Amino acid sequence: MAMGRGEATRERILAITETAVLAKGFGATSIEEIIAEAGITKSGFFYHFRDKNELARALLQRYMERDDVLLDEVFARGRELGADPLNGFLVGLKLLAETMADLPGGHPGCLVATYCYQERLFDRGVRELNRHIVFHWRTRFRTLLEEIVEHTAMQEPVDLDALADMVSTVIEGGLVLGRATGDPNILPTQIMLLRDYIKLLLEPAPPAVH
Repeated sequence: MAMGRGEATRERILAITETAVLAKGFGATSIEEIIAEAGITKSGFFYHFRDKNELARALLQRYMERDDVLLDEVFARGRELGADPLNGFLVGLKLLAETMADLPGGHPGCLVATYCYQERLFDRGVRELNRHIVFHWRTRFRTLLEEIVEHTAMQEPVDLDALADMVSTVIEGGLVLGRATGDPNILPTQIMLLRDYIKLLLEPAPPAVH
């Protein structure tokens, strides 16, 4: 469905801002440069966003929604291809790694991490939304892990919140290391190592020998 003119302008502002923020941070990204690149007037900008905090919230919400779409797709596909919940989760991680590997030049970066480093620039609403996204990731991955545990005879007890956070930590850490080294292969490689770890950790216990 085609966007209306106003919606298209808003989306262009958000896209321009995201590129700039991931490249140099929110504090170094000015409204004036966004306006110039978007080809709009200052009043046109403020028609869509009251101030930079409102822009920051909209940008973060947009990031979370796109992230949800990607993760929904890869793990839904994993469930379709997997013979059981564990296999489905492992397939989903493999698909995620392949998706990250196929991005031209690697993943551009994570807004959640970028916002964390500049928390003092934002109002409480933006900071709360950033925390909400992190807990949202935890809930997403814990739900998938709970399904695995329900169908698996565990060898050792596992803290599912901690394991769900580990999934997010590996992805975020892979983004940071890839950015720092200029090596886009680090992120997909780390996701595949995480996949191997989860397979070893959650695979069913071997049958008892009598």
